[in-house]
Amino acid sequence: MKNVIRTTCPYCGVGCGVLASPKGRIKGDPDHPANFGRLCSKGAALGETLSLDDRVLHPEINGARADWNTALDLVAARFSRAIRDHGPDSVAFYVSGQILTEDYYVANKLMKGFIGSANIDTNSRLCMASSVAGHRRAFGSDIVPGTYEDLDQADLVVLVGSNLAWCHPVLHQRIMAARKARPAMKLVVIDPRRTASAQGADLHLPIRPDGDSALFNLLLAEINARGAVNRDFLTRNVNGFDAALAAAAKASPAMTGLEDDAIKAFLDLWINTDNVVTIWSQGVNQSAHGTDKVGAIINCHLATGRIGRPGMGPFSVTGQPNAMGGREVGGLANMLACHLDIENPEHRHAVQEAWRAPTICTRPGLKAVDLFDACARGDIKALWIIGTNPAVSMPRADRVAAAIRHVPFTVVSDVTRTDTTRLADVVLPALAWGEKSGTVTNSERRISRQRAFLPAPGDARADWRIICDVAARMGWGDSFSYASVHEIFTEYAALSGVAAALGRDFDISGLSELTANEYAHLSPVQWPHPAPPRNGATTDGRFFEQGRFFHPDGKARMVPITAPAVGVPETGRFHLNTGRIRDQWHMMTRTGKSPRLGQHLAEPFTEIHPDDAAEMGVVAGDLVSLQGNGAGAVLRVLISDRIPAGQLFVPMHWSAENSRNGKVNPLIGAATDPVSGQPALKHGSVNATHFRAAWYGFAASLTPLAPPRGPEFPYGTIIRTETGHAIELAGTAPPDDWQALARKLLNLDTADASTLLDKARGTARIAFHRNGRLVGLFFAAPTPVELARAYAISLIGSDTPAGEALAGHPAAARPDPGRKVCACFNVGVNTLRAAILAGAHDAAALGRATAAGTNCGACKPELDALITTTLLQTAAE
Repeated sequence: MKNVIRTTCPYCGVGCGVLASPKGRIKGDPDHPANFGRLCSKGAALGETLSLDDRVLHPEINGARADWNTALDLVAARFSRAIRDHGPDSVAFYVSGQILTEDYYVANKLMKGFIGSANIDTNSRLCMASSVAGHRRAFGSDIVPGTYEDLDQADLVVLVGSNLAWCHPVLHQRIMAARKARPAMKLVVIDPRRTASAQGADLHLPIRPDGDSALFNLLLAEINARGAVNRDFLTRNVNGFDAALAAAAKASPAMTGLEDDAIKAFLDLWINTDNVVTIWSQGVNQSAHGTDKVGAIINCHLATGRIGRPGMGPFSVTGQPNAMGGREVGGLANMLACHLDIENPEHRHAVQEAWRAPTICTRPGLKAVDLFDACARGDIKALWIIGTNPAVSMPRADRVAAAIRHVPFTVVSDVTRTDTTRLADVVLPALAWGEKSGTVTNSERRISRQRAFLPAPGDARADWRIICDVAARMGWGDSFSYASVHEIFTEYAALSGVAAALGRDFDISGLSELTANEYAHLSPVQWPHPAPPRNGATTDGRFFEQGRFFHPDGKARMVPITAPAVGVPETGRFHLNTGRIRDQWHMMTRTGKSPRLGQHLAEPFTEIHPDDAAEMGVVAGDLVSLQGNGAGAVLRVLISDRIPAGQLFVPMHWSAENSRNGKVNPLIGAATDPVSGQPALKHGSVNATHFRAAWYGFAASLTPLAPPRGPEFPYGTIIRTETGHAIELAGTAPPDDWQALARKLLNLDTADASTLLDKARGTARIAFHRNGRLVGLFFAAPTPVELARAYAISLIGSDTPAGEALAGHPAAARPDPGRKVCACFNVGVNTLRAAILAGAHDAAALGRATAAGTNCGACKPELDALITTTLLQTAAE
């Protein structure tokens, strides 16, 4: 690749290195230590997400285009007026793990050191706050002790509430490669659902929701009973063992929802294996008991001394590309920069002095859920949302949207139009990935550069520059007069040296003297990276092999954990678990632009157990209505025994921008962890009923489509395709004129229509041509439409005649590849089944025959399952 720029992927916290070119060609960076050239399906498709459609390209005030000076003057004036009239706590920032560390730093500096409030929180509160709290309680600071190399060296990896195969595929494939090299290595997955990660595990424990604390309490008690406690390590380095053990003794197997044999198998594996890495993610964090779950896991590692050495330790895997960077600069409302504490007067003084700030916040600010509650009450007079979409991503999302509307003045800085930008008084255009430069920190504490390889579009500006321009207009120009991200980074690195002198763990002061050229060419570097002597970590980048924790006495603290009681009452029939799917990211503002990423699971759906489906009277492809927390959603049914009866799983990616009634977070209540403030996004309570629409539809078009509005369309989801757009529909009543409806939906007033109606069956099929070219297809039926969707989509833009297009299925000479399974190589399920029947009876053979699974490997669990089911069906025949 010519003109290659080394940068970092903007998706999950793995922090993969990317080689990018200005023409949008993307490859994995073979020299980056996070991924060694591997990319997941999302990362591999980054080049397909760089279009400027839906981008915010100019400042807007009340929906009208404005110039930068007018917009910035207004923002500064309204924030200054609110502070003057109502005090500093009357304003708030809500920022994002999508912005860069330098952006985070200046936003935190402005709010905490110059405005004088700690009312700055981040969407990382929704994913990693309980890990932060758990680390701080146990270690005295927010530290992930290990490195990715531990995954190569472990003899047992335990995934707790982490579908690593789909959410962090590069790390999952690293584990799979280690298992292949060392077959004795074991993998245990603890998750209510039998996820893609569980399919390849040696042991899957289908824990009841929030049963994790009880399981690890049982483990701690058994560690003690079997004499596996590392007494020397405890005596030298740990406090609180006796109290933690006494609390653990109260746990019972019934609290986990697991069979006794399964529990015993797990206890035997964990206790009898020295090199254990326990990985957790949102299934642990997104809970009203998340901090305690983290504590229960860490307790077991501390009790055995399995921490800080190669191949062992507790490992929190972050969800966003810069969740760690945000934590490091104090982006959370209860922290100061560089892991310093708001509650500590000495820390506050040190930060104020380093910033030469006129003031400093004196107490923690509002955490995310509380912040938007304050907006609803009228306590927040000016709100600035940067790089995130809380009107979709927050629990009680509809109420959050209403709360944002209630704020007298709201600013949103973002890349694209979202549910949240539509609520703003001022919208400011920010640079996107590929256009901006700075640093991010991944899950193993590795700082990497994001670098620009594309020009800034329209009037878009870097987030740090926007923040600094507002700060200058508020009277603090001298303190925010940075000329570049390099100047911000070196100031931040110097402040970390101040923190290290106060005994804190985060120290990158060895980078504080970087020249602009050295910063431009900075290679990935793991912290701590101090000016000598080294602080807290071993030379291999791990923490705590020799203890040296960050509580005042230098010891870790085991915390007594009380596991939640069995049978917590819920108001709904089903427990609702929300999460991610393999090929999408957050609200799909980026991944939604890639046609191939939308083909695997193209619609918002609910995964439901066969017994529950039978009781409800639904079959695969039907629609189901969910009701909870005063809100509702309409979703496609996916029947699967991977989920336990009584539970539902729904992905969180769809918003009003791409779906009608597909949002799930309005169904989630207000429960939060009492320590971390993290909402329990995986713990909803809903009722579900068969949604019987009057008609169902599918349409494909050459031109962009939008979700249908109005109560006559209870369901509608937009899908980006290789030939344009497609839409899945449901309606409350058949129209009088199918063709008129189709024209309206597809924006095809002038195209020639060929219509095939069957009044007896209630079906309609319409093909639209313009100058002999097929520009649209529309299908409707009284039951979910059955046709070869991939085939129909492929016809758009061709000269296919109406008769052939309206058939909805290909002729024998043109096989239908079917639903996409491998996003990297666009391999469909029918193609895979044909290869299996032809003799490709394992994933390697299937990869040789079709290329599926040979790139990122995220589809391998699905390939294995498809091989099994296909061969079983063949044998039954």
